[in-house]
Amino acid sequence: MPRQARFLPPDNIFHIMCRGNNGNDIFHSPLDYLKYLELLDRFKAEHPFDLFHYCLMTNHIHLVVRVHESNEFSTFMKKLNLAYFKHYQKEYGWAGHFWQDRFKSKLVTQDIYLIQCGKYIELNPVRAEMVSSPEEYLWSSYHYYAHGKANRRLTRDIFYDTLGKDDSSRQAAYAKILVEEIFSFSNKVVAQGERKEVYNANRRFDYHQDHKNSPYRKS
Repeated sequence: MPRQARFLPPDNIFHIMCRGNNGNDIFHSPLDYLKYLELLDRFKAEHPFDLFHYCLMTNHIHLVVRVHESNEFSTFMKKLNLAYFKHYQKEYGWAGHFWQDRFKSKLVTQDIYLIQCGKYIELNPVRAEMVSSPEEYLWSSYHYYAHGKANRRLTRDIFYDTLGKDDSSRQAAYAKILVEEIFSFSNKVVAQGERKEVYNANRRFDYHQDHKNSPYRKS
């Protein structure tokens, strides 16, 4: 009997996570990341929602979204995961279970924690020591907020405008927030989403330590 689609109440914001089964890598080359984003764009057009932040890591992905229709978003995730699995299977001859269960979702309250959640996921590559700065990582929404780089798949974070009076000042403020966070990583508990939801940065460091020499830095 097929499982029911996961119910996400519409007009709410969620932190969405998907991982490779048993922590297996799901991206091996820049072409894999580009293919995932191409599929995301295609199915997002069919099943609209707001995408505020994202980060594609070596063995998992993060999305921060506002759901329009619950069933529509679940259908989007099902199509995206299946289509990317087929790409991976074709490229690498994969056999067996690819994703670790269904996607996970955590409610993000509609206040300043939206930007906190975005900041948290965009700094994952730095915590994992894949790069020394979010500037160096290509596969996240950081460059849209910190540099104004065009990104049609994104909806502007609803609290981003509070960071400054114009785009230049907001970009500088956003970059400064992330730089300050980098200096406070050591033994810090980073809050994300609801106040009660916390993540220990050291766990993330340990989890990604094997990928510290990722080839996907900017040259």
